[in-house]
Amino acid sequence: MEQRIGSSSQPLEGAGFDPAFVPGLTSPVSGEKPADAKPEEAEEVASEEAVTEEAAPEAPEASDDSDEVDEADEEETPDGPVFEASDRRAKFVADHKGVRLSLDDQSCEFRWDEIGAVETESPRFGKRFTITVHTPDRRWYPIEIEAAARARFAEWETELDAVLDAYFEEGDENDTA
Repeated sequence: MEQRIGSSSQPLEGAGFDPAFVPGLTSPVSGEKPADAKPEEAEEVASEEAVTEEAAPEAPEASDDSDEVDEADEEETPDGPVFEASDRRAKFVADHKGVRLSLDDQSCEFRWDEIGAVETESPRFGKRFTITVHTPDRRWYPIEIEAAARARFAEWETELDAVLDAYFEEGDENDTA
């Protein structure tokens, strides 16, 4: 008796797996390249390499200048309130730029004008503090942060309220004026 290693099923074909399966849905891809396309590309690559070699001595100086500009931007941050809460997996940051959520390797960022509401919820039992960011288009993004102690919930609520009072309502006043 013969045994095979691996799957004995064949790969499926059809519109569900390949949109090009439906005629007219995508433009046909030609397998051939025009004969005159390669020499032009080779000339462009050669000319770009020549320009790069000439500009190479100036490149480190330009990058040093951009580093100085980035440092200057970081120093110009306002002295307003900042709220940050994190645990081993999740992180929530609210500052003058907006709100940033991170969970494991996933993250998202919202400017203050993209936020409709920020909701907090502390459980009756347990140590998981939930912060939910609502957007005007009826989407919400919750994140749970585990506190070291339940006493941190009141502290986090106060700090987050200070940030929301400073930045969230400030953006609404600018929109109406």
